Amino acid sequence: MPSSLQFDVISPIDGSTYCTRSYAAPDEVASKISLAQRALPGWRAMPLAERLGVLSRFAAEMSARSAELAREVAWQMGRPLEQADETPRLGKVIEGIGGFAEQVLGDESFPSDATVARYVRHVANGVQLSICAWNYPTAMIGNLVAAPLAAGNVVIFKHSPQTPTVAEIAEECFRAAGGPEGVFQSLHLSHPDAEALIRKGTFRAVNFIGSTAGGRQVHAAAGGTMTNVHLELGGKDAAYLRADADLDDAIPLIAEGSFSNSGQSCCSVERIYVQRPIYEEFLERLVAETRKWSVGNPLEQGHAIGPVVRQRSADFIRQQVADAVSAGARLHLDINRCEAVADDNAYVAPNVLSGLNHGMLIMREELFGPIACVQPVEDDSEALALMNDSDYGLTGSVWTRDIETGKRLLDKVEAGTVYLNRCDHADLYLPWGGMKNSGLGHNNGVEGLRQAATLKSFHIRNI
Repeated sequence: MPSSLQFDVISPIDGSTYCTRSYAAPDEVASKISLAQRALPGWRAMPLAERLGVLSRFAAEMSARSAELAREVAWQMGRPLEQADETPRLGKVIEGIGGFAEQVLGDESFPSDATVARYVRHVANGVQLSICAWNYPTAMIGNLVAAPLAAGNVVIFKHSPQTPTVAEIAEECFRAAGGPEGVFQSLHLSHPDAEALIRKGTFRAVNFIGSTAGGRQVHAAAGGTMTNVHLELGGKDAAYLRADADLDDAIPLIAEGSFSNSGQSCCSVERIYVQRPIYEEFLERLVAETRKWSVGNPLEQGHAIGPVVRQRSADFIRQQVADAVSAGARLHLDINRCEAVADDNAYVAPNVLSGLNHGMLIMREELFGPIACVQPVEDDSEALALMNDSDYGLTGSVWTRDIETGKRLLDKVEAGTVYLNRCDHADLYLPWGGMKNSGLGHNNGVEGLRQAATLKSFHIRNI
């Protein structure tokens, strides 16, 4: 009989048990936290160039195991194998950190004179818990692990129980790169155990990437502990196409933004508002574009997308679509047109819904599936009102040939990242974070590294 601490990873490919792991027992948790605390002073005191050297070698070790990591991603969360190698992205993030870390983490001087010198130093928070989502399980290590380590923190890394082997490989790669013992450790924690540790104030910082519901639990657990909490959460991201939008350019990009990774990205395009003069043409052409997106076994070549992460998620998507249709929406393509799709598995074919309104749940709650929801609007004012009529605020896009008008509209969109004539893109340089229920704080780039540290002000009086 399996232990109550064990959990199975069910592959969305075929519903089989891919692997079994055990959640950490209390003594293992205590041992790893103690080891992290002992490792902190030495890692924090290590010259920045040496820390960056370890991270550079870590990126190389991860790259050397790229094929293995891609297989783990395909089997555990369902992305097509030929799209599943995230190590190039991870490598670029770490390379970027190496390029600006000295400038970001260096002392910042303030007005001084002969008697008083003033400066600010960016210093490590301490022992950090990083909690990773399953949908980009390798790439997210850049922001959740590499940036905090560069800033001098040590990291306990809790990966999603859907993708636990990625965390194990990452820890092995860090050790192979010469990383000191205790500086970066993976730990399979149950959600209640993680919450209990946060509630006790075990960590100086918690960096979470995941659902809004999960983020609320982390935020509540940290309440009153003075823990630095960073939350990168969900989205219900909107695109607005003005009447002068270049549809030849926009439609393939919006389809990709809606369907890539089976729609399982926090910045997937889930709401599309189209100015009425081009609405019918846009809808017809988007449906034609959607037909090109094949779904099937991610281990076989030629499929644009694989299954969603689990059958329960597929059931949720199917139910939301059915509820919308029963309320008057129109589903434009046969939901069973792809051979792999069935009601009892995790495969969901990309589709287009129209005839929608904001009274429908599918236009309000994050779907995390490959369904493009299209609604006509009369003008810019209506489009902005609908784009901002959301509890989420991660990204939003405007599509128009009028660049200056597009920029003015983006200034009014309530989202942490806004795009003109593109969508669904996590830039390597810009900070990444959301408004409203899409999170707190920022990852990525210069600002992400800055927020991985805390400030210490120096006031030096000469006597």
